Formats: sequence, C-alpha cells, structure tokens
Amino acid sequence: MAEVLVYVDHADGVVRKPTLELLTLARRIGEPVAVHLGPGADTAAPVLAEHGAVKVLTADAPEFADYLVVPKVDALEAAAKASSPVAVLVPSSAEGKEIAARLALRLGSGIITDAVDVAAGDQGPVVTQSVFAAAFTTRSRVSKGVAVITVKPNSAPVEAAPAAGTVEQLTVTFGELATGTKVVRRTERKASGRPELTEAAIVVSGGRGVNSAENFSVIEQLADSLGAAVGASRAAVDAGWYPHSNQVGQTGKSVSPQLYIANGISGAIQHRAGMQTSKTIVAVNKDAEAPIFDLVDYGVVGDLFKVVPQLTEEVKARKG
Repeated sequence: MAEVLVYVDHADGVVRKPTLELLTLARRIGEPVAVHLGPGADTAAPVLAEHGAVKVLTADAPEFADYLVVPKVDALEAAAKASSPVAVLVPSSAEGKEIAARLALRLGSGIITDAVDVAAGDQGPVVTQSVFAAAFTTRSRVSKGVAVITVKPNSAPVEAAPAAGTVEQLTVTFGELATGTKVVRRTERKASGRPELTEAAIVVSGGRGVNSAENFSVIEQLADSLGAAVGASRAAVDAGWYPHSNQVGQTGKSVSPQLYIANGISGAIQHRAGMQTSKTIVAVNKDAEAPIFDLVDYGVVGDLFKVVPQLTEEVKARKG
C-alpha cells in the first residue's frame, strides 16, 4: 500500500488534534507516515503510532525554530522524495497552507486546500471541498504529481488505530532560502484556558448585537459553560470589542466545529464563509429576518441578553 505523508503540527512534542484527524484520513488512502520536525519526537511518536502512523520520520535542527516555513518545506521535500507518497496531508492553518503551497511547487504537483474530506479513488485521492461560502460542495483530485492537500480542522474524527510507529531519522539538507526569514522576537500569548478557535468542537460567537466589549462577558460565560472557544464577527472585531485573533469569517479564521452558536450576528456572507461548514448551527438574534436564520439548524428570535444567560444557567444546571 502506498505511503501518505502527514505533517505533524505539535508544540514541543505535544501533538495537536488536527494532526490526529489527518492520520484518520490518511488511513483511507494508504499507510500513514508522520513527519515530525523539531523537538519532542520521543513524546510524539507513541501518540502518532497509537493513531495509525506506521513510521515516524523525525528531524530536529535549530532552523525549524529560528526561521520561518522554508526549513520545514525542505524537510517535507526530503521526505517526499525518499518515500514517493501518494499524498501529503497538512493541517489547513495559515502556516500549513504556505508550507503546502511551497512544497507542491517544488514537487511539480497540484495542491488542494481547505479540504473537508479525503477518500480513495481509482486515479488518486478524491478530495471534497466546501466552496463559495459553502454554497457548493466539490469533489476533485490532483492530476499531476503527488497530491498535496491541506485539511480543515474538525473534518474527520480522531480514531485510535495502533500501528508500528517505527521511528526513523530524516536527513535534511537546508537550501539557501532556508535562512531568508529569521524569527527575531516571540511574544507569549496569554492563555485563556479555552480551546484553540479553529480546533474547538464548540464555538460560541458574538457580533454587532453584543453592543460593547464589556458585554462579551455574556458570550464568554456561555462558552466556558460548554468548554467552547469564543469567536467574533468582523463587525465586533472592527469595533474593538474583541481581538482580531478571534474573528470568524472570510477575512478571519475558518471554523468547522460540531456546534456553532451565533449570538447577535446578522449572517453576512463574509461571516458565513468562515463557519457555514459547522455540523450544527444555532443562532440567537432579535431580528427574525436576519440572513443567519437561512442556514441554521435551530434559531431563537429574541434578545441575546435574555436568552444567552438563561442558556448558560441551564447548561450549568444540567452539568450538576
């Protein structure tokens, strides 16, 4: 069976959930081979093996931390040329998509981004995408070279499937461009205790109807009761009510959680483009004609400042 390279997104060996989802998808089209770059391979390898990696290719060098993107592309290129995979799967983050694009160019291959499903096909992996603000679903395949595919978080379940997980050292030769963009400073992000927005199973978002930064506490309280991430519409972010890093939409982050709760969000196409692939969508809005109600599974026409606190209390009561 052909090998499928899976780029490992991790923090010092702590494997992030989207990578485990990629391993699930990789097993549908071949034998998963995880590519772990940077420190922490000893920590990551057992987890990757537990979720289906037949091999774990590892490389650690200061270039991976000191310079942006290109050293990782060098390593993935080395892995691809050494194993001749049927596909390379990468998490669909901003960095992941840049890595994938550069890799596809080097390999002379086609690339498909923001996939929501990957399946085996007679002529290579068949990739499903949700396009034009999720108005259409397309199925396509790469017709030239190795299929390079980025996959949106929450597109597949995390499934344990123990495999050998043999650890092998990957030999990487860095090119001249590897040191072109140096990291000169890092600022530690303040921990909120909430899940990462793009990886969260539940997202609770607020929009223009929240009216102020102080009122976002109502959204945060519901999110915390559900163990959810907090999102915001572009209108709320532009007004300075919530950080840009939490913006959901075409010019923000794209999310695809199991549950998305939109509060005081009208449902402009820009916002819908970033959340329309959510599995279940709930909206609270006092305007019965708001476009958001066109795509929801459940809608509440009402004042969010009355509805959301009641929902929060009900969630807390049921959790005991």
